[in-house]
Amino acid sequence: MALLVIASCQLMVVLDITIVNIALPHIQNSLEFSTTSLSWVVNAYTLTFGGLLLLGGRAGDILGRRRVFVFGVLLFVLASLLGGFAQNAGQLLGARALQGVGGAIASPTALALISTTFREGPERNRAFGVFAAVSAGGGAIGLLAGGMLVEWLNWRWVLFVNVPIGLLIVLATPRYIRESERHPGRFDVTGALTSTVGMVLLVYGFIRAAQEGWRDPLTLVSFAGAVVILAVFIAIERRSKQPITPLHMFADRNRAGTYGIMLCLAAAIFGMFFFLTLFVQNVLEFSPLQAGLAFLPVSAVIAVGAGLASRFLPVYGPKPFMVVGAILAAVGLTWLTLTDVHSTYAGSVLGPMLVFSLGMGMEFVSLTLMALSNVPTPETGAASGLLNATQQVGGSLGLSILVTMYGTASINAADKQVPDFLRQASPAERIRFQRTEQLPKPWSDEILTAGVSAAFIMAAVFAVVAALIALVVIQVRPSDLERLKGGAGPGAM
Repeated sequence: MALLVIASCQLMVVLDITIVNIALPHIQNSLEFSTTSLSWVVNAYTLTFGGLLLLGGRAGDILGRRRVFVFGVLLFVLASLLGGFAQNAGQLLGARALQGVGGAIASPTALALISTTFREGPERNRAFGVFAAVSAGGGAIGLLAGGMLVEWLNWRWVLFVNVPIGLLIVLATPRYIRESERHPGRFDVTGALTSTVGMVLLVYGFIRAAQEGWRDPLTLVSFAGAVVILAVFIAIERRSKQPITPLHMFADRNRAGTYGIMLCLAAAIFGMFFFLTLFVQNVLEFSPLQAGLAFLPVSAVIAVGAGLASRFLPVYGPKPFMVVGAILAAVGLTWLTLTDVHSTYAGSVLGPMLVFSLGMGMEFVSLTLMALSNVPTPETGAASGLLNATQQVGGSLGLSILVTMYGTASINAADKQVPDFLRQASPAERIRFQRTEQLPKPWSDEILTAGVSAAFIMAAVFAVVAALIALVVIQVRPSDLERLKGGAGPGAM
């Protein structure tokens, strides 16, 4: 029951990243977002989530993980309620940012609770397997749930649905999860703020570049500001006695490699969900429910990959699964670059999606175990927060880079499609285009498909980099295999 409560919270937090994806076309029409600015509906959540995860993990270590866990879930519920009632773009983005704060408090605490609730060895391996499967598969479940809610109700319910789920988690937590031991310390608020602001500026710079070009003054100022503030963040962490990002964790070769792999793969998976959702609804003309069902196989295959990894990790260690998983992800994404306006779901989308999902299922279990291996109990919150932070920051930063690729390719495609449209358009169609600056089908499909294909090329590059890191950096020692089997092993914590 403790695992069910913890996994339910993680499912709610992860699901909220993608459940909104399926509603993006409807949110765009309702609140008047442009296609490139639409990514902020995702990024407003993931940036505050990723930027404050380390502070959330530290809060659990200092104040007690169960107490902090409950507070984070309640804040998430409140933000979801506010987002559901949003009347304009600003209100929605504000609510999504507040959701990210709640998720940043709850999620690392949930992962740390697994470390303190289950014994190291097979029992903890299985618990991590469930947690990792939920983390990876929750995205696809979110798309299905979002499709049902948008189809049967409206887009606001993709936010309202968190309210009853969150309240049930809050009621069940005191009954099934015991409070953890408190560890003395202080909060590195300055570090948390500088890291978050620096990442927001960096992501904004990429999205601004997609809209206005790389020579735009505000684009250049954003990148410059990001470099300065992130440099200040590193300086603060190096001098702090209790930093929000314990830099010594990067001294461990395997853990540093794990964070690098997660950074790359998160960028790939965020991009896949974001762009495939737009493709199947706008080009293939799937309804929200059909789009959600289209992604359902992803969860099943991720669960298969996670199950295989959990079962054979004690035998082969995590490295083979890290390498093979990243290669499978790269193959799936490369396959997706072949999509065009004539593609079908069965012929061009389902196959690469399944290959990608199998790889990601293997990856998430391996990465979670490796990131928390040999971490002292007082630092499990910080270690889990850092893993989650690299996932969310990698997703946000990666998505902004992919949106930039999409924007550049779309502009180039529009240069070809607009003259063709004007040659064939009726006077009424020309007047409508001058007013809205939006091309009708099939020209709009050509532009969107060109942008999506370019984004998948970059996503495949991220996956290849992850495979190279796994191959070159990760080293599994005999003591690591001994701990995975439940033995003490030298230096076991």
